[in-house]
Amino acid sequence: MSEPVDQKNLQKDPVTGEMISKTELKRRNKLREKEAAKAAKAAAAPPKAAGAAKEKSAEEGEDELNPNQYFELRSKTINKLRENPSPNPYPHKFQVELTLPEFIEKFSSIETGERADDQVVTVAGRIHNKRAAGAKLRFYDLHGEGVKIQIMAAAQDNEGEDYTEIHDLLRRGDVVGVSGVPGKTKRGELSIFPKKVTLLSPCLRMLPKSNYGFKDQELRYRQRYLDLIMNNFVRDKFVTRSKIITYLRAFLDKQGFLEVETPMMNQIAGGATAKPFLTHHNDLNLDMFMRIAPELFLKMLVVGGLDRVYEVGRQFRNEGIDMTHNPEFTTCEFYMAYADMYDLMEMTEQLVSGMVKEIFGDYKIEYHPQGPDAPAMQLDFTPPFRRMDMIETLEEKLNVKFPAGDQLHTDETNKFLSDLCIKHNVDCSAPRTNARMLDKLVGDFLEVECISPTFITGHPMMMSPLAKKHRERPGICERFECFVATKEICNAYTELNDPFDQRERFAQQANDKDAGDDEAQLIDENFCQSLEYGLPPTGGWGMGIDRLTMFLTNSNNIKGADTLCDRDDA
Repeated sequence: MSEPVDQKNLQKDPVTGEMISKTELKRRNKLREKEAAKAAKAAAAPPKAAGAAKEKSAEEGEDELNPNQYFELRSKTINKLRENPSPNPYPHKFQVELTLPEFIEKFSSIETGERADDQVVTVAGRIHNKRAAGAKLRFYDLHGEGVKIQIMAAAQDNEGEDYTEIHDLLRRGDVVGVSGVPGKTKRGELSIFPKKVTLLSPCLRMLPKSNYGFKDQELRYRQRYLDLIMNNFVRDKFVTRSKIITYLRAFLDKQGFLEVETPMMNQIAGGATAKPFLTHHNDLNLDMFMRIAPELFLKMLVVGGLDRVYEVGRQFRNEGIDMTHNPEFTTCEFYMAYADMYDLMEMTEQLVSGMVKEIFGDYKIEYHPQGPDAPAMQLDFTPPFRRMDMIETLEEKLNVKFPAGDQLHTDETNKFLSDLCIKHNVDCSAPRTNARMLDKLVGDFLEVECISPTFITGHPMMMSPLAKKHRERPGICERFECFVATKEICNAYTELNDPFDQRERFAQQANDKDAGDDEAQLIDENFCQSLEYGLPPTGGWGMGIDRLTMFLTNSNNIKGADTLCDRDDA
């Protein structure tokens, strides 16, 4: 890692305007002196004989520059315009009459070779390709909002500024405004024939070559803005993500739910079994946890009389990063008074299957878990979804009889589960608690079979400290998880509303934490006290938006589906 630069010793580069170290400025000046000497030598050379190869234009020569050289040259050009704005490279306003999708919809019916000369419209977008057909005709591909049109700029149509001056200034990546008439070329290409082209924001950096594209995955995640410029499919993914959240909100709003917001920082990390991030409140001089789930706050709102509440928001869990897990992610949680897990299973089927049908027009979609060139999974969201009992199915798969549900937390069961893990080569790192070992067995033998949406039910109480005990099966709680493509997308309970039982569950979690389980929950006294005022029978539900977005956008990496902006160190 490079040494930090003392900000006081930074020098301003007179060409690019950047603040850089004295050493870097010295290096750049030497390089410029060499280039100036080279240019002077070339200027002093005798003219080439007639018939010699035509010299490249300044713009053509830029293709041979490396990205740093291009940036420096382009910065120099734009800085000259900033000093003498003719034109101003950063104007304050440009009146856009039609977006590019609206332009296409309105004028796509124009006949080939025709122009609507009686209609002058203005559009704007980013130039992706530029080509010339002689000195009097320039072609550009103008991109915006996921579509493109052609600019066919002829000198005979130009009004106002000098034709050559403005078109020699434009480069790939520049944002431009165009005032002109719509039409189609003789080849049937929908185009705008400009009377005036205005530079709105120059692109100082060299765009990746259009024939190669921008494919480096790590760079794509770090430079999401460039990823969006170069790859339309990235924009499509986030449009789908927005549709998912919009559908989810509309579904809950229609059923009388109230959207709320709850605190992001807490003194106790509760509501889920996960390791939290620690932060510090300077004014209060208090260490706090970033929330791992909004569950406890939302249930306290139900105690207060808000019978149906939900929240869509970010959660933070200080855990590993892989293709399907990110430390910060978006969830939706809702809590519904006078409902239980069976009501929520029916709601989940309606919500998820309806969402898929609304977005894709079908219940069946393809998903490529190993990437677009690998074999595909066929995901069928047709309701009703498959159901699978955790303990009973494990007994069938492993050909064993598990201890009774009310004995699953004992030391004897710990040995039973440990022996099973060893026998079947199931890896479970320390601490080897009953809950962790059982979870690993479920992952290796049940979750791998959940391709189309599947509900796993019958969780032991030791795995679910916030779920209500089963009304018929001792030691089991009323909980389900919904899995798609072998990954969990949602988790729901009949909520535990017995304050005496809740304190006992939290005590068991505290014992697990003492045994070394960093993910176990602490006792939240404020939440327990709220239960003493009376929580109605309630169903609680949570869904990972990013995980679902992965499957519905055919993304095999959660980084491609969770957020538009990534951190430099991610």
